[in-house]
Amino acid sequence: MIEFDDVHASYEATLPILKGVSFTIRDGEFVAFVGTNGAGKSTTMRLVNGLLKPDAGQVLIDGVPTTELRTSELARRVGFLFQNPDSQICCNTVREELLFGFKALGQAGPEADERVDAIIEEFGFDADDDPFLLNRGARQLLALASIVVLAPPVVVLDEPTTGLDYRECAKVMDIVRRIHERGTTVIMVCHDMEVVADYATRCIVMSDGTVVDDAPTFDVLRNRDTLERASLVPPQIVDLSFELARDMPQLAETAVARANTVDEMLAAVAEEARTTQDVERSVCA
Repeated sequence: MIEFDDVHASYEATLPILKGVSFTIRDGEFVAFVGTNGAGKSTTMRLVNGLLKPDAGQVLIDGVPTTELRTSELARRVGFLFQNPDSQICCNTVREELLFGFKALGQAGPEADERVDAIIEEFGFDADDDPFLLNRGARQLLALASIVVLAPPVVVLDEPTTGLDYRECAKVMDIVRRIHERGTTVIMVCHDMEVVADYATRCIVMSDGTVVDDAPTFDVLRNRDTLERASLVPPQIVDLSFELARDMPQLAETAVARANTVDEMLAAVAEEARTTQDVERSVCA
């Protein structure tokens, strides 16, 4: 479990970034942090994995303040995927990259080799490839794999789909969904509301260094006050349901206006059409 208790943070103790942030993330959750640039999301992520310490308040991992945990212990508990994979790739082959974390933690050995072999097969890597010659999407997958192979209970993703095309984005996020289904706690900073809607079950919205909303994802994406305050644009399907409810008030209280996916929208429209036809037939009879 991760807890922020009235956390204040700044860089070089001069520019305040977080201003009294509090929340709790329970084991096994998939939480997205959203908000505009400068809202404090990335700073929050750096506090989670200990790259930054709070100026005031506490950040606790399983009840222990991060200020009392060694860097190696934090690394075992929290895996961190940077926005740019080149910020964390450092070895000459894919296999060496996947083994690097084990060596850094003093865990190299037959078990580490077996886990690396399994990840290479699962992700479809060539073990001898030079990481720096891979395309952007493949480097992002390798950076993600270097975290997954260590099996930390918490994975933090800072804009994991930035710079990826649709196919690459889907591949990365399908891996993320898979590790979440295995029980890993996933914390993700993301500007893409479509990705947030498709994968996260909870949203924490930040603005100007504070938390302005914290609720199930679609409750957040349907809260116009939150969207306006944080300058967020909802996914297209949610935006469409807003527009339908506005332009056709008779749909405001129906499933059409509450649809969260294309499939839900189509099913709701079909059901509304059937209901209308049934009423018309009843009147004619």
